[in-house]
Amino acid sequence: MQTNLADFIRNTPDGKEADAILRNCVHCGFCTATCPTYQLLGDELDGPRGRIYLIKQMVEGAPVTRSTQLHLDRCLTCRNCESTCPSGVQYGRLVEIGRKITEEKVPRPFSQRMVRRLLASFVPNSALFTPTMRLGQHVRALLPKKLRDKVPARQRPLEWPTAKHPRKMLMLAGCVQPSMMPNVNIATARVLDALGVETLVAPEAGCCGAIRLHLGYNDEALDDVRANIDAWWPYLEQGVEAIVMNASGCGATVKEYAHLLRDDPAYAEKARRVVELTRDISEILPEFEEALVAHSRRRSIHTVAFHPPCTLQHGQQLRGKVEHVLTALGIEVRLPADSHLCCGSAGTYSLTQPKLSYALRDQKLERLRAQEPQIIVSANVGCIAHLQSGTSTPVAHWIELVEHMLST
Repeated sequence: MQTNLADFIRNTPDGKEADAILRNCVHCGFCTATCPTYQLLGDELDGPRGRIYLIKQMVEGAPVTRSTQLHLDRCLTCRNCESTCPSGVQYGRLVEIGRKITEEKVPRPFSQRMVRRLLASFVPNSALFTPTMRLGQHVRALLPKKLRDKVPARQRPLEWPTAKHPRKMLMLAGCVQPSMMPNVNIATARVLDALGVETLVAPEAGCCGAIRLHLGYNDEALDDVRANIDAWWPYLEQGVEAIVMNASGCGATVKEYAHLLRDDPAYAEKARRVVELTRDISEILPEFEEALVAHSRRRSIHTVAFHPPCTLQHGQQLRGKVEHVLTALGIEVRLPADSHLCCGSAGTYSLTQPKLSYALRDQKLERLRAQEPQIIVSANVGCIAHLQSGTSTPVAHWIELVEHMLST
């Protein structure tokens, strides 16, 4: 695809990156076949190829309209198109550039500005989010269904392991997971403890930056990124083996830190080191397969349906690892039809685009239920909460299942 960048973006970092990405696109349209919003809406402009054309027009100086903004807003950023693209087009990075331009050039309606500002200020701030979530869980039965869908039932926390081990890994607790689903982090620490690894958490680390980044608050998102690097750096200097991620959305974002801070002389090198050490828990456990099998005791769960989050299979390009671990533990893992498609959660998407989000959820649950599982498992807090809101079948993080099988 040939481009002729406008003066406002020519020779800027975003302009150079957009130009390189656009030039890789060959208009083949393979991406439309795997785009969830295109499949639902049937509009070329609600598929990757159409959005790429819109972004091309923007960077070439064409007027940016509210319609353009709407089509970019509807994108889930699931990056399924990247897995499909034969030319290696980095659509996820391109659409973030396009969104940045539309935020600068197209004023949003007041109601949208307020909602997005509230989400960007509230969700990543655990000091605000945690007490609000706990209150919501306390009165959950009294909440209207739409609000109750956003408030998972309160978990009874497991005990955090207290043993010390020579091997140490650092874990990102996250901004919403400790209050919504605390046992995901605790289960991760307990599994690693059983394998002789001590899990550390940096108290000052917070949101990975994804929430604000995808809502268009780029400077605030980069502040989140730098704050995490500052919080983690002393642990890295002390020699932790890895930075463990058990929320695939966070993992996909943290693995982008080097790119996000590529032009920051104070943080670029540190960001590269963080990315080198960042690993999803599904990347770590296969190294301990023999020990996991030896420790495994319980067999009450025999069949699970696995929903691989987009941020795991497309964002991080990790496929088959969760299934491998669970299968080694004697569990039959069933993938639903169209397992490559998004469930509709996509961070704050279910709040900003509820109609599309719930349509995708119901479609995904229909395919998961067809597998007749005892339990549905996934690898991201948002996907788990979103799916659970539409089914009575238990939905959990797969690491909780592993912990259950290791406990006595």
